[in-house]
This record gives sequence, C-alpha cells and structure tokens, in this order.
Amino acid sequence: MSVQQNAESRPETHGDGSPPFTEREVSLPLLVLLAVIVGLVAALGAIAFKYLIAIIYNLSFYGIFSTVLEPNAYGEPSVWGPFIILVPVIGGLIVVFLVRSFAPEAKGHGVPEVMFAIYHRDGNVRGIVSVVKAFASALSIGTGASVGREGPIIQIGASFGSTFGRRLGLIRSQKIILLAAGAGAGIAATFNTPLGGVLFAVEILLPEISPRSFLPVVAATATSTYLYRLIIGAEATFHIAFWKQLPLTQAVNVAEIGLAAFTGVVMGLAAYAFVRVLEWAEDTFDESSINPYLQNVIGMLAVGLTGYLFLLASGHYHVMSVGYSTIQDILSENRMGVLLLLALFAGKLLATCISLASGASGGIFSPSLFMGCTLGAAIGVAGQWLMPNAGISVPVFAMLGMGAMVGAGTSAAMTAIVMIFEMTRDYNIILPLVLAVAVALGVRRALVVNDIYTIKLRKRGRAIPTDRSTNMFLVQPASEVMSRGFSVLPAEMTVAEALKRIDLDSNRVIVTAGPRIAGFVRFANIPYQPDRFGKQTLGDIIKTDFVVTTPTNTLNAVVTRMSRRDRSFAIVIQSEGGVPRPEDVVGVIDREELARAVVRNHYS
Repeated sequence: MSVQQNAESRPETHGDGSPPFTEREVSLPLLVLLAVIVGLVAALGAIAFKYLIAIIYNLSFYGIFSTVLEPNAYGEPSVWGPFIILVPVIGGLIVVFLVRSFAPEAKGHGVPEVMFAIYHRDGNVRGIVSVVKAFASALSIGTGASVGREGPIIQIGASFGSTFGRRLGLIRSQKIILLAAGAGAGIAATFNTPLGGVLFAVEILLPEISPRSFLPVVAATATSTYLYRLIIGAEATFHIAFWKQLPLTQAVNVAEIGLAAFTGVVMGLAAYAFVRVLEWAEDTFDESSINPYLQNVIGMLAVGLTGYLFLLASGHYHVMSVGYSTIQDILSENRMGVLLLLALFAGKLLATCISLASGASGGIFSPSLFMGCTLGAAIGVAGQWLMPNAGISVPVFAMLGMGAMVGAGTSAAMTAIVMIFEMTRDYNIILPLVLAVAVALGVRRALVVNDIYTIKLRKRGRAIPTDRSTNMFLVQPASEVMSRGFSVLPAEMTVAEALKRIDLDSNRVIVTAGPRIAGFVRFANIPYQPDRFGKQTLGDIIKTDFVVTTPTNTLNAVVTRMSRRDRSFAIVIQSEGGVPRPEDVVGVIDREELARAVVRNHYS
C-alpha cells in the first residue's frame, strides 16, 4: 500500500518536543490497518489497566498483593477498619503529585481533554498522558475515589492513537480518526461493548462521519473487543435474568411504558443536577486559595467518610470506587428500600463530584450508571407499590435509569441505548429504554444545553459545538458558490490603470502573465489613495496562493485542497487537464464566498 506524500504541506509543530514531520495522507486501507494496530494496543491497555486496579485495590483495602478482583461482587470490609477513611487520602496525594508533575491533562474524567485536543489542538494528545492517566486513575479507583474506568481508558486509547498518527506524520483529519479509534476501542474493550464503542466515537468525538472515518473506528473497536474477549472472556458486564416475554397479542405494557417516560423525566432532572453540582464543585475547588494537596485531602476525607458511613449503615462501602457490585446487586433483584436507593444516589452524586473536583483521575460513565441504576430502581420499587398488578420489574427500571442517566448526562443517547443492550443482552428492553433516554435527554437539554463533557470546556473559554450540524454547504458544486464578477488584467498593468478598469462592486482581478494565470488581486471597498501604491503594477501586489478547480467539484473538495496546500482562494476554470488559461476562468472562490456559503447553510 502506498503513502501519498504531499510535498507542499507544511510541517506540523508538536507540543511534546518531538521533531516536526511533513504531513502525509495514507490510503483508506492502510488507515484501517493502522486502526487495527491501535485497537490491539487499546485492548492490551484495557486489560493491563484492569489488573493494575485489582493490584492497587487489594493492597489498599486488604494489604495483600493479588490480581484477582471481582468488581461485580461485594468484597469483605477492609482490614483497616475505620482507618479505611484515610486510604483515599493517601491514594489521592500520589495522584495529585503524578498529575501536577507530569501531565495536568490527566486530571478529572479525561473525555473533555480528548475533545479539546480534537477541536483545539489538531488532534495532538501527548504520549506521556496515557502512562500518567493509567497510574493516576488506577490509584484513584483502587484507593476508593468515586470515579469510573472508562474515562481513563478513553484517554489512554486516544493518547496512543494520536501519538501513533503523529509519529507517522499523518494529516490532521487522519490523526483525529486514529485518536477516536483508540478512544472507541478502549471503551469497547472496557465494557465488552463493540457497538457502544463505535457509537461513542461517532457521537462524542468525531467531527465528521464518512466511510474514511467510520471504517477505521469499526476496525479498531472490533479488534479490541475480540482480543479482550480472547484473553478475559465474553461475558456481559452485568448479569440479569431476561425480561418476561410478552404474549403475541400484547404489543406493550402501557403501565411500564408510562412509567418509563416518567423515569426519563426524573433522569433528565438527575442529569441536570449532576452537571450543575459537578460544575459547582470544580469551580469551588479551582477558585479556592487552598493548596492542591490540601484540597485533595479535604475531598478524599469526605469520600472515605461517606463510604465508611454506608458500611456502618448497610454493610457495604457502596459509593467508593466504581460501584459495580451495587449495580449487580440491584440487577439481581436483591431488594433494597426506596430510602436506601435514594441515599445511594445522593451519596454517589456527591462523592463523584467531590472526587473529581478535588483532583481524582477517572471517568463519569460508571458513576452515571450507578446513579441511574439506584434512582431507576427506586422508581421501580415505588411503581410496584403503586401498581402491584402491572408487572413492574425493578431490575428493568434500574437498567432504564442507567441508560437514561448516561444518555442525558453525556448527550450520547445512541451510545447509552446500545451499551445498555450490549451489557444486559436483553432485546425486550429496547422500546422503553429508547423512550426513557430520549425523554431524559430532552429534559436535560431544556434545562442546560451543555452536557457533563462540554460544560467544562465552555467554562475554560474553549467550547466545542453542542450541536453537530451537517455541513450541507460542502456538497454544493463550486459553480453555485463562486463569484462570477471578476476582471482579467495583465501583471504589467499599473494599479492606477487597473482601478480604472475594474468594477468596484466585485473588485476581483485575475492577473495574467502572458498565456498563463499568475495570481489574484482583490481591492478593498474603500476610496483609492494614489500615493498608497505609486507606480506599482499588479504583478507587484498579486497573491499566488491559489488552487485551481472546476465548476463541478464540490466545495468540500475545494476547501480540502486549499487546507492541505495552505492556500487562501480558488480559481474556477471550465476545462479539465492541461495548463489552465486565463480565458478558461469562470469564477473565483475567496473568503467572502466561503463565508456566504456557511451563513446560507446555517440560517437559510
């Protein structure tokens, strides 16, 4: 497979001290092959990360070295007794040191930093981030901070994909594709959900969707999931008895559908609370004058104390670490009361916000699953009490809550629906799940436009689009965008003479040098001052940074060529092939034409 080198492309500047590379574009088959490599590394990273968490958790809670940890089962109380409150503090101090010393991007839940790199750093994520994020997040999770596994593995996979693309000197768009492929592959392997990994990359990370971006992401997620299942196994993340089968004459259970819609409303409000409380907590800690290490001590003491209080009250730490054991307990129909479920929701909400705000490193996906599960189960228990003959299932509403909370909090509605289905493998839940997720997302969007990811970037002043609008204007042919108002004048003509010849309403001039096109001049719509140019000729002031295109080429092709060659305008010629001649020019595409096309796309 060949690599198409663009000799005219500009060197890329890297922020990690590595030497610049000349950008190049690889063919789609080769890009897919590179994505497969990224998927293999992401799977190995997810596996290593899982065992690293197990080692740290066993050392922190039981003082033993072991790689065996069943996240879906409650463990015995820690051998440290009430001193378990200090374990998150000790782990947090090490995390703060690692993050502050080596990779500030590793702080928090990771996904906003990946999104920031895509939209504001040309897809560049430093390689050191993957190493620091792995150790910092494993320490946070293993010592009891209320964070999840998915954020770290997304950032780890994205970091490798970006670094891999950067070392190969790929163009920006292909580097971003490998970044998204690494992130999607990481989450696919972590949760054993290949479709969910693809949709996460599509909904959250990729700026545009096309075969050239979609195929590499699919290849990476499929590869990572296959390798993960080959080594770890193919079991679902959570185990649940299949929902009862409806009789063929009964399409839906009206009571369940109505309660699913109500669940969506509640989860939309809960997601809104999560976004706002996390925003408030991060602002409070960031704006305080307290030393970062002391901030972490305060936050982690609160988390450790909350977990220990739940141990005394219910027999388990519940809100510490990822909380999968509590989710599995609820899905296994081990009955909890409404008050305990609501307390678990509130405790996890506060513990997660405090953990992230005070410096922990980890994701928000698992805490969102926990909060959705407990709140959804509370609705299911209340529904059974209010409608005893309606066949309400508490585990089903726990799953509805999980999907709705994740979908509303992250704006990744399709990812949430598909991942819950892949985690539980129960097709019967799809209809109420889609309803609950859609309602929840609508409620949250009505209350706050930004989600748990984008609000952090907005506060930083480097927001990304909250709506991924299709760039319809890019499919227009050049003939519909170009300006036909131009003059063709020789390079040796003086500026003073040219100004007598041109139409100031169009003020565009194609400059010729004999039988060929030499460049382009555009005069501003201001009164001409003779002494400004003196006796300069058009040849003295022309711009030569142009590309040549035809009327049938799409605007996307024109803009892509301009970007790759660092050109600022395009000259449209009627004929194809051969040397472009001045008499072949039929139009010009300059900044004004591009701006008009964008405005017409968004506001027409």
